[in-house]
This record gives sequence, structure tokens and C-alpha cells, in this order.
Amino acid sequence: MRTKLLLVALATAAALSGCVVAPVGRPYYGPAYSEPVMVAPPPPQVEVVGPPPVVGQIWIGGFWNWTGHRHEWVPGHWENPRPGYTWVPHRWEQAGNGWRHTGGHWEEDRGRGERERRDWR
Repeated sequence: MRTKLLLVALATAAALSGCVVAPVGRPYYGPAYSEPVMVAPPPPQVEVVGPPPVVGQIWIGGFWNWTGHRHEWVPGHWENPRPGYTWVPHRWEQAGNGWRHTGGHWEEDRGRGERERRDWR
């Protein structure tokens, strides 16, 4: 009986070891650390991107985030596009002797609206 319970426990552990629990809700966009970081971020990781799970979704690439002690990779994800907006990716820029992270965000596509208004004149 103990052997059977042990085998069931091991099979369950093996099956669950491949599971990923991800929070449901809004994807993470911004940096958790806003102060300059003295350690340069590593080169971006290569992400293998397959077809979108839903036709029309766009890929939001992953990025290195600073946790206060080290850089940690935040993987990319698929997301629905936002009409009238363009995705601006995360970026690290050198700031004096350190580095500053600017979080990715959706930016209103103002250029298109201004061009359209000019065309009507």
C-alpha cells in the first residue's frame, strides 16, 4: 500500500513539475526599480516566438528588469493591439555611471491623426 501511495505521489509531482502558474490579469509593463542601476543589463535573451494564439495579436518582447540585487528576465507575451496606439518597447539607457530602465508602454499614435487632419484641409 505504501509503495502504491509513493508511486501516485511521485507521478503527481512529475506531472505538476511541468506546470507554470502565471498570474491572471494585466501583463507587467513597467520597471519595478526606478533608480539608476550601476550594473549594465545583459544582452536580451533570444525568445522563440511561434504564431499568435489569436489571429491579430502582437508579440510584446521580454526584457531585463532590475530586482534591486540583480537583473531578472521578464518573458515576452502575446497581446491584442490597441487601435490608435503603438507599442514602445522596454529599453535600458546609460545615465551617467549607471543605467536607467524605461518600461514598455502603449503610446498614442498622434502622427496618424495629425496627418489625417492635414489631409482634410
